[in-house]
Amino acid sequence: MKRLGVRRLRTGSEPEPLPLPCYATPSAAGMDLMAAIDEPIVVSPGERRLVPTGFAFEIPDGFEGQIRPRSGRALREGLTLVNSPGTIDSDYRGEISAIVINLGQDDITIKRGERIAQMVISPVTQLDCTELEQLSTTERGVGGFGHTGR
Repeated sequence: MKRLGVRRLRTGSEPEPLPLPCYATPSAAGMDLMAAIDEPIVVSPGERRLVPTGFAFEIPDGFEGQIRPRSGRALREGLTLVNSPGTIDSDYRGEISAIVINLGQDDITIKRGERIAQMVISPVTQLDCTELEQLSTTERGVGGFGHTGR
């Protein structure tokens, strides 16, 4: 099994440090990321805020971290992520933060230790680009947005 290295960057003023990111259930695909903040952050409707998690990761080569919204908060409050999924490359060693946005109608208050996003570790394949004069034909061809109907 591959190992995910984790480095704690922020401890904050709270007496207890935030727990390491973990999976909420044995079959969960994403590990929860929490807000590593000292003071609550209020996100007004339509507003974006950068929320630090307090951790940096050492993702193995051949993998990426995908930062995704948490479905419960998205449904209940309208809290989601602007760039979703956000990609964390395996060679990035800085702090992971989430760019949250409030798509609801009420202010959302984020407090220290609240789960704000989740990270899914996924395999990545890199390919070499080869310029072609023409692409192979397929049944779909160049049919784009909505070409198959509703």
